[in-house]
Formats: sequence, structure tokens, C-alpha cells
Amino acid sequence: MGRQKKSRISQPGRVTLREVAERVGLATGTVSAVLNDAPSARAIPEHTRQRIQATARELNYRPNFLARSLRKKRTYTVGLIIEEIGDAYGSMVISGVEAYLRQHNYFFLTVIHRHDASMLRDHSQLLLERGVEGFITVDTSLVEPLSLPTVSVAGHRTLKGVTNIVLDQERGARVALEHLLALGHRKVAFMKGQPFSSDAEERWKAVCSVARELGLEMDSDLIINLEFDDPSPQVGYPYAKQLLARKKPFTALFAYNDISAIGAIRAIQEEGLRVPQDVSVVGFDDIPWAAFHTPSLTTVRQPLAKMGQIAAETLIRMIEGDGDRSPEIAIEPTLVVRESTGRAPKR
Repeated sequence: MGRQKKSRISQPGRVTLREVAERVGLATGTVSAVLNDAPSARAIPEHTRQRIQATARELNYRPNFLARSLRKKRTYTVGLIIEEIGDAYGSMVISGVEAYLRQHNYFFLTVIHRHDASMLRDHSQLLLERGVEGFITVDTSLVEPLSLPTVSVAGHRTLKGVTNIVLDQERGARVALEHLLALGHRKVAFMKGQPFSSDAEERWKAVCSVARELGLEMDSDLIINLEFDDPSPQVGYPYAKQLLARKKPFTALFAYNDISAIGAIRAIQEEGLRVPQDVSVVGFDDIPWAAFHTPSLTTVRQPLAKMGQIAAETLIRMIEGDGDRSPEIAIEPTLVVRESTGRAPKR
């Protein structure tokens, strides 16, 4: 009989709240509050919460989300709207979103829009029909508010019901350009982001403003505009080729993001130039590839996974009416110095 009972409760999804409550000797409501992370659980002593959670793990308890949803008339589901599946920037943000939602027993449904306004509109409606309770957007330029609480990672437009998670672009530009100036670089080339990228305009404004303040002359012949959309280093490679074909010498390149910087390094090396001995390169984002590329990439780090976690945490608070909503949450970037930058060559 004992063996049969042990076998029964070890099956995922079969153990009930009542069984967990009986094992710890507490009321079912107390156990439910802890395992469903209800606000009332905050009044329960920490050692009691830990005992309940340990017992739930021991019994392999899994909450019945369908019953929970029907009881509270909620879906505990979030709509995640992104530009592209598979790009390094978005993937890191999504990892942070997923980690936080999983810890708090929320699910998410994902749609992509490829910067197509009609896809964005249609897919937003599709998520609404699936019963999502709020939205998280990533690298998405919203022109009007969505009909549910929304957190926008890299959102810049002030809209009703939307909280923007924004990077301090001016600080990002400053740490990168001050680093290059300290290394003796005065002829700096720039890659400007694609018009459809949500950070492009704000970042370029910041770069121009900081360059003026630091007395760094920006030569129009050393500015190249990224245009097409590609989640691979190919996004920067042909534009770096165009820049090099102008035969205007430069000792450093500040790229719009890491993926374009990596493509640019390949183009520079194919011209017989060395990085960083002949040309230093700085990226932006600090995607995983940046540390493992050869040479490893100096870059302005955005804490992308953390930004995803903050977005998820903020949205849940908005959905559950827990606290005041802030229209903007600012994130500080930092400079990560690696092998792709060095002293400016003497010429």
C-alpha cells in the first residue's frame, strides 16, 4: 500500500493542494497562497513558506493552471511582440522575460512583426483573442497604445498605458567615444542604425550630441547608414565595404550594434587591415557573440536579460494593480573593453 501511494503522488500534476497541506500540517488556503505567490503570502513567515515550497518539490506538486484560471477568470498569459525570432538582441531580452514569468506562474505567447505595421496590428489582435492580459514589446516602434497594459523594451514614444524600458543612450555614446578619444582616435567612422529600429534615432542623436561636446569632428564621408534588416553579421559587412571603398582614412569605427560591428570587422580584415592595430571597432549591446568573436569585441553593454526581467516584473505589477505605473524606466549601460580597440596608429 505504501509503495502504491508513493507511486501515485510522484506523477506530475496528480498531487493536490490538499495533500501538500496535509503533509505540512497547514490550512489549504495558506499553502495555496504560497504556491500561487499570492499577495497574502507576504504575511506568512519565511521559514513556513520555505517548508511549503520544499514539500511541494518533494511531492512533485504541479499547480492546476486551468482550475486557477477558471476560478479567477484569468489566463495568466502575456503577449510578447518582437521584431524577429532568432536575433541575438531579442533572444537575450526574451530569456529574461521567460525566466521571470516562469517563476511567477505566467505563460507567454510570441508573435513577430518584422517592422510591418499590418502584421503588428493583426498579430496584436490575435493575441487579444487568445486572452492575453498584457503585452511586452521588444524593438517595436509603437505609434498608438495597445488595448491592454504594455511594457515596451526600447520604446521611446510616450503613450497611455505603456511603460518604456529605455537605455541611457547618451551615457552609452559617451563611454564609447571617451574610450576612443583616450586611445588617441580622432578620425572615427560611424554606422547609423536602420530607420525602423526603435533605438536608432535616439542613439544617433546621442552620438552626435556627445561628439560635439567632446570636440570630436564627425566627417560625413565617414558615416554610413545601415538599411536592410538581417539578424546576422551580414547586416554590417556590405556597409563597411562601402565605407572602405570611399578611401577616406579612419582609425576607429563605432558601429550601431554588435552584429553590425562583427560584420564590419570581417570587411576590414579582408582589406588587409588589422583590428585593432590599424582600425579599432566598438559595438553596442554585448550579445554573447561579442566575447567569443576574434578579436573579442569592445562594446557598450546593455543588460538585456535584466531588461527582460524588469519588463516582465513591471507588466505583472500593472496587470495585478500592484503599485503606481511609471511611464519610463531608465537603464544604465556600461563599457566592456576587449580586444577590438587599441591605441590609434601613428601616421
